[in-house]
Amino acid sequence: MKTTVLLLCAFVGLVLADEKYTNKFDSIDVDKILSNDRVLTNYIKCLMEEGPCTPEGRELKKTLPDALSTGCTKCNPKQKETAEKVFKHLTTKRPADWERLTKKYDPKGEYKKRYEHLSKTG
Repeated sequence: MKTTVLLLCAFVGLVLADEKYTNKFDSIDVDKILSNDRVLTNYIKCLMEEGPCTPEGRELKKTLPDALSTGCTKCNPKQKETAEKVFKHLTTKRPADWERLTKKYDPKGEYKKRYEHLSKTG
């Protein structure tokens, strides 16, 4: 009986450790969003709870705190690439929005330090 419980606990631990974020939005053209100020502003308003959210925006708002706190460990390679692209765009092209977002999602500045190197690379 103890062995069965131990194996079950190990299995649950493996399943949870391998948990990933949904990939159903991975095909979204993030470059198209970043190049359209109106659409990007709507996503930012969604994240800031200042406007309505698309299904993609709701998923992002739900996932963002965990992704930041874990260093995106549940992200697939496409999601990591997209996150870096968005980070670079916001820090260079929309720094005021970036500051607002970091105040909301990283008020202590814990995660900002983890991602600073991305703004220094091309």
